[in-house]
Amino acid sequence: MSFDFDAVVVGAGAVGLACGRSLAGRGLSVLVLETEPHIGQGVSSRNSEVIHGGLYYPTGSLKARFCVEGRRSLYAFLDSHKVDYRKCGKLVVATDEAEVERIETIFKLATANGVEGLEHLTGAQARALEPGLNAHAAILSPESGVFDSHGYMLALQGEIEDAGGSVVVSTPFERAEALPGGGFTITAGGEGGATLTARLLVAAPGLAAQEVAGRIEGYPADHIPAGHFGKGVYFRLTGKAPFERLIYPPPIPGALGTHYRKDLGGQAVFGPDLVWVETEDYWVDPDKAAEFEGYIRRFWPSLPQGALTPDYAGIRPKLHGPGEPQPDFQLRGPEDHGIAGLMALFGIESPGLTSSLAIGEAVAEALVDD
Repeated sequence: MSFDFDAVVVGAGAVGLACGRSLAGRGLSVLVLETEPHIGQGVSSRNSEVIHGGLYYPTGSLKARFCVEGRRSLYAFLDSHKVDYRKCGKLVVATDEAEVERIETIFKLATANGVEGLEHLTGAQARALEPGLNAHAAILSPESGVFDSHGYMLALQGEIEDAGGSVVVSTPFERAEALPGGGFTITAGGEGGATLTARLLVAAPGLAAQEVAGRIEGYPADHIPAGHFGKGVYFRLTGKAPFERLIYPPPIPGALGTHYRKDLGGQAVFGPDLVWVETEDYWVDPDKAAEFEGYIRRFWPSLPQGALTPDYAGIRPKLHGPGEPQPDFQLRGPEDHGIAGLMALFGIESPGLTSSLAIGEAVAEALVDD
């Protein structure tokens, strides 16, 4: 039978757009559906805009593989599309002797993951690079950086549209039903609501991953992983940015922890922390500044009193709750849920932005016959 589109992607964040780009690049007609009035308004725009090297993730995991592959592809993509970025490098800092073993474990893991250019630094060497830093020892990762995530997503949208595809905003996914001979009937709402058909369906809606999977008729409920919301807030520094490189203390349970970056505008931003929430709540409590100040002074003792102002918050689509081990990305294909032509993505949090091009390629390779 004929279809309205070869592929429909649910979600126009970085990962959904990267999936659409990879499918369109293989000659498929692609439609990307987005609930919000603009692309990338969810997880993709409420993060640190950091290009991760690939240091922290278990060797052999999808996170480790996609982060390294995606990061390498990302720099080339940003260059070719003239999207702004700064490969500033990252220092993972042990602020005292007790943290040295933790960063050494990260060094070994990053080396096994194929991260290039890593260096051990003494505290004196780290302070020579970044005066004012409290460092007992550090790891330098020169491949890390910051970039314009919105410019990146606009470039992805441009590639989809240049290939004849479409990105439609203010059009929420409502439901899908697998057709007997293959393909899907998909209903989308909003002002431009319609029912359409597609041969392939990719669900990449970030925080709504579980909800969207539940609206695909026949998707086994016991194959939808439980989802949790991990909220993180950010504070901005009033005054001159103290460091050129990204500064990361050792990770906290369930996240990379509160870190420092100098953004592309030259301002210093600290965050995120991690708090478990039940709903999408993006309020930043000004009273958390004191907590942030105490944490930041571990690696920047001369942080001025009262120099932090509330900035923004993000929520990460986690597959684990408090005290539980942090799982891998989940790319669920037909071999998992039994529905031909469907790929459902769950738990695409950090390093999802860095990994997005690699995730898009993996999804396209899994769904499209060579």
